[in-house]
Amino acid sequence: MSGWYGLLPPPKAPEVLRGRQKADWLIIGAGFAGLAAARRLSQLVPGDRIVVVDAQRVGWGAAGRNSGFMIDLPHELAGENYGGSQNHDRKRIRMNRAAIEFSAAAADEYGLQAFFVRAGKFHGAASDHGLGVLREFETHLTGLGEPFERLDGPQLKEITGSDFFIGGTFTPGTVMAQPAGFIRGVAEGLSSRVQLFENSPVISMRTGKLHTVKTAEGEITAPQLILTVNGHLESFGFFKKRLLHVFTYASMTRPLSKSEQAALGGEPHWGLISADPMGSTIRHTGDRIVVRNTFTYNPDMSTSEKQIKRIGAVHDQSFRARFPMLGDMPMEFRWGGHLCLSLNSAAAFGEVEDRVFVAGCCNGLGTVQGTLYGMLAADIAAGSDEPMVGDALNQPAPSRLYPEPLMSIGAPLKLWAMQRRAGKEL
Repeated sequence: MSGWYGLLPPPKAPEVLRGRQKADWLIIGAGFAGLAAARRLSQLVPGDRIVVVDAQRVGWGAAGRNSGFMIDLPHELAGENYGGSQNHDRKRIRMNRAAIEFSAAAADEYGLQAFFVRAGKFHGAASDHGLGVLREFETHLTGLGEPFERLDGPQLKEITGSDFFIGGTFTPGTVMAQPAGFIRGVAEGLSSRVQLFENSPVISMRTGKLHTVKTAEGEITAPQLILTVNGHLESFGFFKKRLLHVFTYASMTRPLSKSEQAALGGEPHWGLISADPMGSTIRHTGDRIVVRNTFTYNPDMSTSEKQIKRIGAVHDQSFRARFPMLGDMPMEFRWGGHLCLSLNSAAAFGEVEDRVFVAGCCNGLGTVQGTLYGMLAADIAAGSDEPMVGDALNQPAPSRLYPEPLMSIGAPLKLWAMQRRAGKEL
């Protein structure tokens, strides 16, 4: 269980898909992409029956396991300073901000402001290497005409309570979400217009004039199908040997006592991303702190308690380095989350078969790019004239992975080298 899910009250009993049913639109996957697609369809074709099917409970899977940053700016995890080319990044910023505004409208409509806060984000540097990366990032932002604020170590200590950081950069456009709370709230908000079946994993799919999807206890047919299952697009037979499956990990403290909060100091709510893309992400959410770091290559799309425990020890070390005043703070939650990447940082998007549409491979930005490609999948499927559809379709498809054994050997080595480069930032 992720900490974000664990902080929420237990959900009501799930509705499981049973018997034979029909729908006008079927969406598989109830994460950020799937629910964005469902909400957009409810706006475009309000009289149609829209059904969403998920293998788990909403918010339990990857949608509720990320760090909760909905980032508007360039954020290339595979790069050295988050940026790409200026033309590419200008388009990406415009599209990311459209997704954030779509989510903001949902937060307003469904009363989810507690789970969706326009707080901005900090990048923190703990080393000269990190400061150098931030200067490159700031230069890139200047070229893009994007605002930022440069901070020194004492300024960051006023915010975080930690003297670990020697400098930082603040950018104002990021939304800080409680991801499990937000996505569960969106599902609840859509419940009067969209039918959701949970705990209903798909066991077979047949496409044709009518697409037929079977689960353990039911079957549903629909003429229009949207797959929003991110890396599990491979499980449905699409983008084989093109998707790179990576896990990252997080730990969340137990609630801090009032004396511990006083010893820490700083502000009670903030989110900080490392200057180096492979470094630690830290969030302070009132009386808890979350630390997220370490990436592993998991081509079978699963992790293990043993792997989470081993990486949890890295989290504890990173936590103590930043917050020595809190001693050996117990962690109440530890978890892993599945990311899907492509070698060329391209999304899996578009119509892959007749009336079968996909939105996935979010390259580590599932909150914002999942939302973006989910809503655009609905636009393209419904024949909307949304101009961003053309922008998305003009992007390259995920490139083929290297043949084995190059992937099994090379991917872990690449991740190890990138994390070693992060040094103290980890």
